[in-house]
Amino acid sequence: MDRFKEIESFVSVAAHGSLSAVAKLEGVQPAVIGRRMDALEERLGVKLMLRTTRKLTLTHEGSAYLEDCQRILNELASADAAVTAGGARATGLLRVSAPAGFGRRHVAPLVKRFMALNPEVKISLDLTDRMVDLVNENVDCAVRIGSLPDSSMISIKLGETRRVVVASPDYLARFGKPGHPYDLLQHRCLGLGPNRSQARGWSFMAHGEPITLRITHLVECNDGAVLRDWALSGLGLAWRSYWEVREDLANGALVEVLGDFAAPPMGIYALFPQRRHLPLRVRLFVDLLKLTYGDLAYWESGGTFIPDLPQPIEDYGRGNKKAARREPGGFFNSADPLLRVRSISVELLFFGRTGQRGH
Repeated sequence: MDRFKEIESFVSVAAHGSLSAVAKLEGVQPAVIGRRMDALEERLGVKLMLRTTRKLTLTHEGSAYLEDCQRILNELASADAAVTAGGARATGLLRVSAPAGFGRRHVAPLVKRFMALNPEVKISLDLTDRMVDLVNENVDCAVRIGSLPDSSMISIKLGETRRVVVASPDYLARFGKPGHPYDLLQHRCLGLGPNRSQARGWSFMAHGEPITLRITHLVECNDGAVLRDWALSGLGLAWRSYWEVREDLANGALVEVLGDFAAPPMGIYALFPQRRHLPLRVRLFVDLLKLTYGDLAYWESGGTFIPDLPQPIEDYGRGNKKAARREPGGFFNSADPLLRVRSISVELLFFGRTGQRGH
């Protein structure tokens, strides 16, 4: 049986939630889709889905496999589109959504560069902490941080960030330093509003196990920049993204606490609706984000260092294909940024998973 067809059907079933829905779209009997899923699971040796007459649920292994399959199929579609587009230039309106604080600091500055590289593209950037409905609001791409519950969307990992608990030296002098996450229950904590992601709690690792604490906040605000300002003023402890407080930690205005209990880094993702062919403007914008966020020097500089593009600006995004080369360290690189991760993705597709998930 065609392995590509199995994978395409698996992604489609996960997106639509049923075998019958996918069968109707393809014009085949549900039993055909069922046989494809059975063949895929037998080949992999794991159960990907738990199927009943009323509900279809992905297993843990199925969720992990789905993420890789979505990325691989998207990159293969991008490869097809890049070849057929030839020397096409990116055009049209690009609608992007990003979290307000992160977008202001790490997305908006890249818009100017992207437009210089692609002058025929117009951009609408929506900075909001609201969970945007990409399909109904006609958004091409959203930048999201953390877990991605909606498996019907395609995601590409752009980089990672982590959260830290911080306080001012003045606060710690007055109230002491917490030695364990549970000590936070006795401290003055600053948090986002009840409708925000932190409503689930502050996450830590203790004795190798994840723990999430539902913190009672002394004061709340739906603007992360205000929480940072309150922490700087000594009002309380805040759980903030490292990129937001990096400079404050470096100059001593804030102090990190509970660093030994820090949770694993969170992924930074580009999220977009499933489409057969992504517009060139979307692919190039996502690639610029990935190139930038994937460079450690960018984060070490607080976002002031912008990595060089792998080819001259006048060639970027215009279909110019130059000879591929190997970068120091063995990572594949190419004049076409879309080709940089393709060899890794194809290896995953044909030879199985080569490593653990990097979340």
